[in-house]
Amino acid sequence: MRFTEAFSMALRALSANRMRAALTMLGVVIGVAAVITLVSVGQGAQQQVSGELTSLGTNLITIVPGRGTVLEASDADYIRKAVPSLGASIPFVQVTTEVAFQSNTKVVQVHGSSPEYKEIRSYKVEAGRFIMPQDLTDRHRVAVVGRTVVDEVFEGKNPIGETLSIKGQPFKVVGTLEKKGSSFGIDNDSIVIVPYTTLQRLAGTRRISAIYAQAKDVGETDEIVEAIRTRFDIRFRRGDSVIVTSQEQLLSLVSTITGTFTVLLASIAGISLLVGGIGIMNIMLVSVTERTREIGLRKAIGARNSDILVQFLVEAGVLSGSGGTFGILLGFAGSRLIARVGNLPSYTSINAIIMGFGVSLAIGLFFGLYPAAKASRMDPISALRYE
Repeated sequence: MRFTEAFSMALRALSANRMRAALTMLGVVIGVAAVITLVSVGQGAQQQVSGELTSLGTNLITIVPGRGTVLEASDADYIRKAVPSLGASIPFVQVTTEVAFQSNTKVVQVHGSSPEYKEIRSYKVEAGRFIMPQDLTDRHRVAVVGRTVVDEVFEGKNPIGETLSIKGQPFKVVGTLEKKGSSFGIDNDSIVIVPYTTLQRLAGTRRISAIYAQAKDVGETDEIVEAIRTRFDIRFRRGDSVIVTSQEQLLSLVSTITGTFTVLLASIAGISLLVGGIGIMNIMLVSVTERTREIGLRKAIGARNSDILVQFLVEAGVLSGSGGTFGILLGFAGSRLIARVGNLPSYTSINAIIMGFGVSLAIGLFFGLYPAAKASRMDPISALRYE
């Protein structure tokens, strides 16, 4: 029997019982829709978190002091020389404090760093200039402000050349940063960047909050992280002197967690597909019983066992395939609705669509195999006598 003939017969058989066919497909539709929706939300979350991590910097390695360790600016120079694989290593000082312009005030993060901070943390200057080496040497009171500070403290006016008060001390605004957005709920634009030497004097300390380093080759990140730990442990003569994390390690961890979560959700949703498959088997067994005389007649006029098997397998495949198609459409719409209502990221990949349709078709063929085999093994004489 040709496939086109079997397909045409399957459509006629299903059309004769439209309501029954629709209810049978419903289990597959729900299962595929649930899988597509949950996988889309899971992949969207993974992409969002990965994007936020990437926005924090390029090949970024963060070194923060362990318990009892005091890091100073000289440690950034030390580690850059001790680990040649590092492309850059800069001191970083952070203070959360109130800044003011005229009558407007706001509590922001004040970052003290060096000229390389812009490249390492992927900030872009929108207008004016960034911190310069001379600013560090002479401890100039200059500041570069983020978009949130421009909008809320300077009320959208051009702040370059204006005086911003930081902890009661005047700083001249020399530049503004392009909008960067939020990462993990933290506003990356609610910042003021000043020379770290100036911020250390303002805070009355020689300590630094962290060291930001950049790997020359992303493929060597793990080796670089281990080398940094070893060097600092030797320098401070004890273990766990610093905590070193790399962007690549965080990305890998996030991918593992979100990937596992997505698979778990898809597996739970896959139970609906299993139920749908059982429904297909049930209705196909009913169909075989109802069409016993038809099967006997077809065999009597020359139909082979393989023809009957193909006929009922194609019918089961049409049921599951149609359910899979409607499920994909419903899942796509559902993922978009969840993204809009729940303010969650969503990304429907072509792989998820192919997987959803393929699994639904496979479920239909698997659960349709037994009814089809039962029909193909019928004795034509007994089938013709069936009432």
